[in-house]
Amino acid sequence: MSDRYLDAAPATAPVLEGAARPALYLVDASLYVFRAWHSMPDEFHDADGWPTNAVHGFARFLLDLLERERPLHIAIAFDEALDSCFRNALYPAYKANRAPAPEELRRQFGQCKALCSALGLVVLAHSEYEADDLIGSALHLARAGGHRGVIVSADKDLSQLLDEHDEQWDFARGQRWGMAGVRARHGVEARQIADYLALAGDAIDNIPGVPGIGAKTAAVLLAHFGSLDALLARIDEVSYLRFRGAAQAAVKLRLHREQALLCRQLATIALDAPLAGHAPPFLRIAADGAAMLAVCEAMRFGPMTRRRLYAAAGLDFAASSLPS
Repeated sequence: MSDRYLDAAPATAPVLEGAARPALYLVDASLYVFRAWHSMPDEFHDADGWPTNAVHGFARFLLDLLERERPLHIAIAFDEALDSCFRNALYPAYKANRAPAPEELRRQFGQCKALCSALGLVVLAHSEYEADDLIGSALHLARAGGHRGVIVSADKDLSQLLDEHDEQWDFARGQRWGMAGVRARHGVEARQIADYLALAGDAIDNIPGVPGIGAKTAAVLLAHFGSLDALLARIDEVSYLRFRGAAQAAVKLRLHREQALLCRQLATIALDAPLAGHAPPFLRIAADGAAMLAVCEAMRFGPMTRRRLYAAAGLDFAASSLPS
């Protein structure tokens, strides 16, 4: 592998601004695994006959990212807390609207992790924290070392993590935005995303929000009060605001105050999740040639995918093809 990927970071990072800060790429892997599962044809199978369409699709995405950006600092976050997240203890109905992942998909999550590890990429996963929490915690730590974050995901929840030097990247659509671009996309500031979801709810994660408070009303309220805490402290002012249904909104907020606070807990990304011994700057390490060969054989990757994987890993593809 090129020395570019293996050089150690300086012991003390200089104070840098904006794009001069080294970028830490934080990939919301589960999003891309699920997309591949739903979009790739069911014609790929491993050596045991299990489907591998999600692995093939995820590998293509990952290769496109690595070839385009050649990241030095990168972490790939996976969801393991499918039904055991700490949020389920707070609210058992959290994500209860989602059907359990079938075994055919669960196997492929493990295979995608193995692929990332073979490539020398940092893999983050935890049974009690979601990928969002792992991304948030990694970014929180990396900022102290002078890094900026590039969050590779289309998930609006992750926009709450954006600071002035960070950006979010919807890789599939080729759209990138920073903290200042969140309002144009979601109607509120980055720092207000969790408060916004606490009010309007999030059907995807089964977060109820405040009944009768929709997205537009939530945005209007946060534009006026700035935060959920200020809003709840000044509920008496709500009925005097100039928007349709202001009086009813005030009543609903009084009735569901505690629910709003609970929903904010559910929507807020943790910044203190355990990272399984990993720490900034999340450097890529040398790829594991034996593990790469094992993954390629098990997944039955074709020669073009194998060549791309070996090139991305800095491994000698010709040597891997020699008979033992």
